[in-house]
Amino acid sequence: MIQVRVWDWPTRLFHWTLAALIVALVITGNMGGNAMVWHFRCGYGVLSLLIFRIMWGFCGGHWSLWRQLTCTPSLVRQYLTPSVSHTSSHTSFLGHNPLGSLSIIAILGLLGLQVTTGLFSDDEIANSGPLVRFVSESTVSLATRWHKGYGKTIILSLVAIHLLAILWYFIQKKENLTRAMLTGNKTAEATALSSKDGPANWLLALVCLLVSSGLVFALINLVALPI
Repeated sequence: MIQVRVWDWPTRLFHWTLAALIVALVITGNMGGNAMVWHFRCGYGVLSLLIFRIMWGFCGGHWSLWRQLTCTPSLVRQYLTPSVSHTSSHTSFLGHNPLGSLSIIAILGLLGLQVTTGLFSDDEIANSGPLVRFVSESTVSLATRWHKGYGKTIILSLVAIHLLAILWYFIQKKENLTRAMLTGNKTAEATALSSKDGPANWLLALVCLLVSSGLVFALINLVALPI
């Protein structure tokens, strides 16, 4: 058995920070009132992380790259076929397996839609997104309905499925996916390429994060510009 560095530090920090922000968003959104100030701040944080993850998918560690999200129909069938050898499939899908890849794409995509609609939402009481004034009332109404209704429900459902899948892997396949995301390492039955995870990669990740945060800061401050 071989220990392989699969998840680099930036990917792990992204994962756990995103998880914490989602919890904070649910709590502050349900509390309302003054807590909405932090709801918006957490939303900006999620948007910054999503932009960072898009960039990191092109320059991050080997198993964090977008091309490693293997979820073509043929690979999904292969993964679900019992006759496929355990060793070959385990090594090929050392990062995310096809079902996991679909889950990640769905969660990140819907989170992107959720924070985007939040920028255009208005509760008609005391809170409105920073970009509300740039769109029509009908667009604001549609964005608000999605953000407070369907979008929230779907994302929480996907998160629940994600957690249940982690539990299933732990019980049925004896794979501790949580530990792998904490330590960065997975056990492989054959030699596999490790992700680069050193100071140079961390510096690159910091640059990507600064760029993504700068873009979000510029976006939300469009409200200060004249129409």
